[in-house]
Amino acid sequence: MTDTLSKLTAKDFTSDQTPKWCPGCGDHAVLQQLKSAMAELGLKTEEVVVVSGIGCSSRLPYYISTYGVHGIHGRALPVASGLKTARPELSVWVGTGDGDALSIGGNHYIHAVRRNLDLNVILFNNEIYGLTKGQYSPTSKVGLKTVTSPNGVIDYPMNTIALTLGSGGTFVARVMDRDGKFMREVFKRAAEHKGTSVVEIYQNCPIYNDGAFDVFTDRERKQDTTIYLEQDKPLIFGTNKDKGVKLDGFNPIVVDLNDASVSRDDLWIHDEKDMVKANILARFYDDPDASEDFLPRPFGIFYVEDRFVYEDALDKQIEAAQAKGEGTIEELLAGNSTWSIK
Repeated sequence: MTDTLSKLTAKDFTSDQTPKWCPGCGDHAVLQQLKSAMAELGLKTEEVVVVSGIGCSSRLPYYISTYGVHGIHGRALPVASGLKTARPELSVWVGTGDGDALSIGGNHYIHAVRRNLDLNVILFNNEIYGLTKGQYSPTSKVGLKTVTSPNGVIDYPMNTIALTLGSGGTFVARVMDRDGKFMREVFKRAAEHKGTSVVEIYQNCPIYNDGAFDVFTDRERKQDTTIYLEQDKPLIFGTNKDKGVKLDGFNPIVVDLNDASVSRDDLWIHDEKDMVKANILARFYDDPDASEDFLPRPFGIFYVEDRFVYEDALDKQIEAAQAKGEGTIEELLAGNSTWSIK
């Protein structure tokens, strides 16, 4: 970390490359908030490595003045895992997309999450393949017409938060590209977490899937379709903050706080350490345009868990092996499972 006198700013994390994203792309906002978060965390540029795969989001390493690795499709997380294992003192960030991480990179994704290396995964979800010109992705909505689904998508979309929790995620969050300050604060919390942090970003693609998240960003509807998770605070939303969420057993229901029979004391209190409730929150996945009795889409930190990280456990194993002294190549090859046959 840097001292107060030499603390960097977002400008210090800006490279000499001009972002080649389309005008109006949500990636521009994510880039700016990520640079600001790195500066506010007191990081030095030489302490940071940004790793990516393939896709619009994977251009990220070019636009941040740190070390960077532009990998191959779906393989950002194996590269980042190897890097973090070899150089655990570095702050390693992974920029990836819904196609890059959850399609060709899906297997790597679930295993990186369960291993829990100290990585910061920024997952841009625009529900489309943008760089390769508009094919549907694992998160595309049913019915979406694209160049590879001219009659409409019939694959059921993947729920990123549910998948991450099910894979053993220890820091799981969701933000919106238009919520700049909120996004920056979540990035900072993610970086401070010891373990794999995953921040899913709803990011608009103005060319191939424009307006995919309008129902959650439109000023007239946003207050009624979204809910922001705050630790130890009740789940309250609505234009007039007159709606709440309570649990009926394990079933979440929306209640009207103007109803005299409803008490605020009965509302769900958010606890980011509660895995059971985090999994219920992950299923707040209704489409407000298709349901009259929908649950609001949650944004913020769903779940945080303190668990040992992979690289620390590996170092302990290496130290234990070295403490036994030098061995021989013959002993290594023979191992403990060889037999002499007469």
